[in-house]
Amino acid sequence: MVKRRSLRRIGLLTVSVFAAAIWSVNAQAACTIKVGFISTFEGAFAVLGPESFRGAELAVNEFGGKAGGCDIELIKGSSDARPDVAIAAARKLVENDNVDILVGPLSGSEGLAMKEYAKTQPNKTFVNGISAAQDTTLREPADNFFRFSGDGAQWQAGLGTYAYDVKGYRRVVTLGEDYSYPYTQVFGFMHEFCGKGGKVVKKFWTPIGAKDYSSVIAAIPDDIDAVYVALCGADPVNFLTQYVEFGGDKPLIGGSCTVGPDVLQVKGRFEDAVVGTVFAGPVAEDSNEPAWVAFNDQYKAAYAADQRWPGANMFLKAHYVNMKAVLLALDQVNGDLSNGQAALKDALSNMAFDTPTGPVSLDENRQAILSNYVSEIVRLDGGGIGPSMLQAIPAVTQTLGMDRAEFMKFGPVSRTNPSCP
Repeated sequence: MVKRRSLRRIGLLTVSVFAAAIWSVNAQAACTIKVGFISTFEGAFAVLGPESFRGAELAVNEFGGKAGGCDIELIKGSSDARPDVAIAAARKLVENDNVDILVGPLSGSEGLAMKEYAKTQPNKTFVNGISAAQDTTLREPADNFFRFSGDGAQWQAGLGTYAYDVKGYRRVVTLGEDYSYPYTQVFGFMHEFCGKGGKVVKKFWTPIGAKDYSSVIAAIPDDIDAVYVALCGADPVNFLTQYVEFGGDKPLIGGSCTVGPDVLQVKGRFEDAVVGTVFAGPVAEDSNEPAWVAFNDQYKAAYAADQRWPGANMFLKAHYVNMKAVLLALDQVNGDLSNGQAALKDALSNMAFDTPTGPVSLDENRQAILSNYVSEIVRLDGGGIGPSMLQAIPAVTQTLGMDRAEFMKFGPVSRTNPSCP
């Protein structure tokens, strides 16, 4: 009798242990990792937010909605490109929704603010969206902020040299929105252009969302060769339309999103004015490289034509790559978020992988080293206008190939720095 009861107890214990093991496996399989996502779904850059989300979504769907053995739950937060609004959205996601990881933001000054917020949340992981102010990672970086996309200066690699050597421009003026990202873009252009001997005789800065550019256009000197324009979102459409209306006749040089597909598809009266515009950025939309063609096809297959841009672009690609880095790292650590997410952060710090535009890796400040492209707006054989790639520059570093200590001597970018009048 005693023996029978003992066997029964052993049997019950075995069943209990087995059931616990099954519960543990099922619980692990059912785990969810929350990823917050912030972009500009409001304001002058509102056109960029949905496309950015599609990039992140494309990466998550590519992984079947899972990474590290867990379901990935994307939770959106909305900003309008103002730092305080972005941080309010981040606080809600991190402190109220309890996301494990945050991806974003989009605009440069938002990124600077997000870096500082990341320092107050050392047990969370922050990965950039496409914000591209230089000092988000160059000076006083946050140990838990990672950027697998370039900064605005990296995205101008090759442009100043091409403008000087091939276009023959010697004297230009610049126009940009009055905040950190255009400061960084202008720096990147001037780094090469002024280094070759070119002169930037005047800089114009306008608010994000400016409607009236007439005073800027009227003040453009006659004795220049070209106008360099670093505007994004709805701003380039407004400027280019008025540039034609008010008789602007100088050739244009473009920042990374001045003549992007969101601008060109407007099909405004400025088509003739932008033909011949040379520009630079982290993608070449007309590239025939197999990885880019496959990415473009993947994008078009995932979204109906009326639910997306005409083709893959820098906003889609940056958010896809940054999100993919998160997913790859989660897989690498089997979803381990213990110990302040130490394993995940280590995996991200040492992450290197192939993207639709070539390999990406991080430097010691957790900033991407990546390819850049110089292109020109041309008339297309089938009608209309579009980009034509001129040059690819591989492995562009944040210090633009310079020794870090020497590069730091340039000082922080600003409205007035650099200068070569």
